[in-house]
Amino acid sequence: MVRLLILSGLTVATIATLLAAVLGPWGWWIPAVGFLLLLLVAVRDATQRRHSVLRNFPLLGHMRFFLEKIRPEIQQYFIERNYDGKPFDRDQRSLVYSRAKGFKGDKAFGTELDVNEPGYEYFVQSVAPKSAPQDEHRVRLGGPDCRQPYDASLLNISAMSFGSLSKNAVLAMNKGAAMGGFAQETGEGGLTEYHLAHGADIFWEFGSGYFGTRDENGHFDPETFREKSNLPQVKAVNIKLSQGAKPGLGGVLPGSKVTAEIAAARGVPEGQTCISPASHSAFTTPRELIRFVAQLRELSNGKPIGFKLCVGSRVEFLAICKAMIEEDVTPDFIIVDGAEGGTGAAPLEYQDHVGTPLVEGLILVHNALVGAGLRERIKLGCAGKITSGHDIVRHIIQGADFCMSARAMMMAVGCIQAQACHTNKCPVGVTTQDPKLYRALDVADKGERVERYHRLTVEEAGQIISTMGCEHPEELTREMLRRKVTATQSISYESLYQWLRPGELFEGVEGGWGEDWDYADPDRFTAGHPGKYVFNDRGPLTPGGVIPAADREFALAGAPSAGSTAGAGAAEGARATSNAPAAPRAAGPAPEQVSAEHPGESTPGASRRPEGEPGTTPGAQHTVRDPAPEPGNVDPADDSRTRNPGLA
Repeated sequence: MVRLLILSGLTVATIATLLAAVLGPWGWWIPAVGFLLLLLVAVRDATQRRHSVLRNFPLLGHMRFFLEKIRPEIQQYFIERNYDGKPFDRDQRSLVYSRAKGFKGDKAFGTELDVNEPGYEYFVQSVAPKSAPQDEHRVRLGGPDCRQPYDASLLNISAMSFGSLSKNAVLAMNKGAAMGGFAQETGEGGLTEYHLAHGADIFWEFGSGYFGTRDENGHFDPETFREKSNLPQVKAVNIKLSQGAKPGLGGVLPGSKVTAEIAAARGVPEGQTCISPASHSAFTTPRELIRFVAQLRELSNGKPIGFKLCVGSRVEFLAICKAMIEEDVTPDFIIVDGAEGGTGAAPLEYQDHVGTPLVEGLILVHNALVGAGLRERIKLGCAGKITSGHDIVRHIIQGADFCMSARAMMMAVGCIQAQACHTNKCPVGVTTQDPKLYRALDVADKGERVERYHRLTVEEAGQIISTMGCEHPEELTREMLRRKVTATQSISYESLYQWLRPGELFEGVEGGWGEDWDYADPDRFTAGHPGKYVFNDRGPLTPGGVIPAADREFALAGAPSAGSTAGAGAAEGARATSNAPAAPRAAGPAPEQVSAEHPGESTPGASRRPEGEPGTTPGAQHTVRDPAPEPGNVDPADDSRTRNPGLA
């Protein structure tokens, strides 16, 4: 009915204005042509079959698409409050913009936050605060095997690749880092001329694609690595295991952003979507990872070597700790990337529901290293929505030694949170390879803004540390950070989480820590315990199902079928056992002996799952798949380059 009214009304208006134009003054031709064009659009809308809204409401339906297009701007500029915008609220963005311009970011008339709301956190200041430090606090990266340690700032530029960023954005950040004396991490896109342009300290990162240090088959090239890692600007090397924005997916650079320049830097074809596999080919087990760290240290002549990950399975990280102990090799630093990370575009399911948030992941890694007696040899960095001095001090108390920030540095060079990073249409030239757009980003001006933002933020962190009565970050305690758990009760971080003592994992820990430590195997990556597969209690297992072949034998032998009397008895026994105190864990018989005596029990290292190269052989732990959409799954009439193709 509405469709007919719209078409009829436009038809009548068009005919009337055409008659008026023919019989009357020439000025009537203007509205006549206008009504004729609107009628043609309405007819097209009513006859097309792709959009139901336009088919039922020709012409008027376009208003919906227009409002959807401007919705983010309306939300950001007119609706959201100063403290509840996402991913970064107005207060966070304004703080970065102000400090980049040289202002401290002071605000009048008190906080807008609800200080009684559960989850609110605050620092405990001292009655006798210290004077603000004259010099910036520094953190030495370099364990016992490092021959060229590096003194890092409390805040550095986190990993962002050339390709994801425009060359002007990379140059501006490099200039700011050189002026401020802090480090810029390259991202996995390779070490390029723009990272070396102004002489800033560089953390060279590479991932599973080995861009910039790969051979013709895409595998790690030791000689290329040796040459680049010994450049004077390269102060440390970071192996990317996973990132917070898309843990487990690898990396993707759309083909529209793979220019000839980027293709040359990465060693990939121009214009083709550039994909990093989910897993590394240089190592497939925790032990091989640690040996790879040792190899990189030798090739770089003793520079700090570390790795970055978004924390997933605690069993797997404990397996890495066991490999460190057995090989007597430790990385010089580990960077924990929180699931809040977002400089890489990713499927919504991964952005919202995959990976461990920064605080939980940081505390897990810190606890694991302390419990394994390794913490003093390894420095911890963290990344994930870090914008202020408060964020820096808060994460230091939670276990970090230094911080990395990506999106705050993007805002310092002009990012307006348009969330168009993956479209090659960034309106301010930060995340685009279009020269017409990135020419607007002035390197000299934005470089100074990066330096000012960093300097004022680190100064504020030092001031907060002094306010709590400390002269150095090492004097901070977990009692100095408290969280509201109810409207009338707060609790310190000392009591909020379980904190392991140095070497406690060797003595025996009640609950999950001890169980995971026992099961962790330095010779394989495995996310969980075979006895706890969710399908164990859901009926018979079929060959080729979700359980790997090498673990299926255990599951069939040790897990009774659902609903059986034996299963009920086993469940009762498990409940009774779970209430008993954990006994200290001592060295026991070899895994092979235990498996022979008790074939239904889980033992560390007992699995015979084939290791293989990731994603290339049956039974490998990970599957490498191209995360780019397959042609058959995409409507060719849809423009996937628009900022939001998710419209009906």
